[in-house]
Amino acid sequence: METRYKFDLEDRLIQFAVCCIQTAEKLPRTFAGNHLGGQLTRSGSAPALHYGEAQSAESRTDFIHKMKVALKELRETRNCLAIIEKLNWEIPINLSTIRQECTELVFIFLKSIDTAKKNNTRKPLPS
Repeated sequence: METRYKFDLEDRLIQFAVCCIQTAEKLPRTFAGNHLGGQLTRSGSAPALHYGEAQSAESRTDFIHKMKVALKELRETRNCLAIIEKLNWEIPINLSTIRQECTELVFIFLKSIDTAKKNNTRKPLPS
């Protein structure tokens, strides 16, 4: 039986995607609100999906690439959240908490990519 940790990365990414989608649903139904809501939904859910792909990477190089794509999406999401926060729309969501989680996920991905790069020259990816 596989041991699951309380704060498993996959679970965190899925919960982060849910928070982004819920936030998007609370944005004003204006041109800007719809635009940012769509962007937040796409970029906020993408890291969980890319991380799932990375788990089935064909090589360590492929793993690194997929993790970098997820990292780019996290950074995009962080910027989108910052824009929404600066607009001061009255929405019943704590944006600073979501932004903090996004920042933590960015750091986790940076470290994971760095570790994978270091290990890329040491040993092959297990099958």
